[in-house]
Amino acid sequence: KRHSSRHYAARIPFRLATTMKPVIALVGRPNVGKSTLFNRMTKSRDAIVADYAGLTRDRHYGSGRLGNQEFIVIDTGGFEPTAETGIVKEMAKQTRQAVAESDVVIFVVDAREGLSAQDHDIATFLRRLGKPTLLVANKSEGMTQGIQLTEFYELGLGEVVPVSAAHGQGTRSMIEMALEPLHLPEIDDEPAEADDTIRLAVAGRPNVGKSTLINVWLGEERLIAFDMPGTTRDAISVPFTKGEQRYELIDTAGLRRRGKVFEAIEKFSVVKTLQAIERANVVVLLIDATQGVTDQDAHIAGFIVENGRAVVVAINKWDAVDEYQRELVKRSIEQRLAFLRFASVFTISAIKRQGLEPVWKAIGQAHASANRKMPTPKLSRVLEEAVAYQQPKRSGMHRPKLRYAHQGGMNPPVVVVHGNSLEHVTQEYKRYLEGRIREAFELTGTPLRVEMKTSQNPYAEKS
Repeated sequence: KRHSSRHYAARIPFRLATTMKPVIALVGRPNVGKSTLFNRMTKSRDAIVADYAGLTRDRHYGSGRLGNQEFIVIDTGGFEPTAETGIVKEMAKQTRQAVAESDVVIFVVDAREGLSAQDHDIATFLRRLGKPTLLVANKSEGMTQGIQLTEFYELGLGEVVPVSAAHGQGTRSMIEMALEPLHLPEIDDEPAEADDTIRLAVAGRPNVGKSTLINVWLGEERLIAFDMPGTTRDAISVPFTKGEQRYELIDTAGLRRRGKVFEAIEKFSVVKTLQAIERANVVVLLIDATQGVTDQDAHIAGFIVENGRAVVVAINKWDAVDEYQRELVKRSIEQRLAFLRFASVFTISAIKRQGLEPVWKAIGQAHASANRKMPTPKLSRVLEEAVAYQQPKRSGMHRPKLRYAHQGGMNPPVVVVHGNSLEHVTQEYKRYLEGRIREAFELTGTPLRVEMKTSQNPYAEKS
């Protein structure tokens, strides 16, 4: 295949996404404290970003940070590598997938219960795999690193790192040791990319039609050919142009090159989806009209909003459902994706190439909205008019006083409101202000964050 790509490499090659977060998988037998360690590494239970009951069993994805370095953590179920039947076999399959997606594995054992035959089976599996592995003895609080931990050296995985997930002891140094073999570059601000290039990701469940939609786009735009990297979890950015607009399509569906024909094979990877969303400027969230909005759709949509990404919703397979089903789909979007009311929703048929042009227009509008500049004078004027029309509710003796506003960031737009007693501003009033700001600046398809900043009284400490 190498010779077939030489001609294309001289033109515009694909780009590997160089800012991918490293991925750490937690494995071990049941009840050794993997979930507690997961919650410690992601700072809280709220850090869980995906739990797909239909796809996995006891497999969770979360984001963590150590200094400037961000990473993704995968929590897996109890691992029995030799299991041959039943749910235990399925759980083992999911753990193997998590390990395959990861850059480094943290193998968790129980320092209190000691070494078990199952630990030996897991260690054998990991040694054969050859992936960077850190052996961690959990529940080590109050224990010395002497006799109690020496037996774990039998596993042949090197140094044993004692931690206490419940108490947070040793977890920081554990993360540092886990990331060390990856030789990650120093975190620095990315160089500014061309403002007119839109990084675009298509996100959705398996079999929702991502492959078909991507193939249609690539066929229309005569994409430059490339060879796929060997690892399945690499996200790639493929440059292409529509009209005069330049795009980078961030793959989530698994692109392959077969001769001179592109294939997109949907092989659902939660890690790849999360990373693609984080890298994108705009995400097209694809919904299956034949199934309506599922839990997985809502999880993906929530992650898009959490990351502040502009979004366009496309309901695919619209030609395959009758009027009754169409009404059900519309209702499920209104109810389950109510937090995406700012996004444009389109009905399409990727396979028949119907309704695709309005989606392109909405992608451009969402990107423009996410990067819109909002001058302070106009923002403050919008704020004054909003307060004059409807004041915030009084809280006890205090009524919040909103004085002026300025833009605090873009992509997504952030508006910072200054005043007094703003801690008493309700969420309902923030949503009211958001609506007024959206209308004034014609913001569509992008999250908008309104932050309140109360002025400090310089005499407060002296009084």
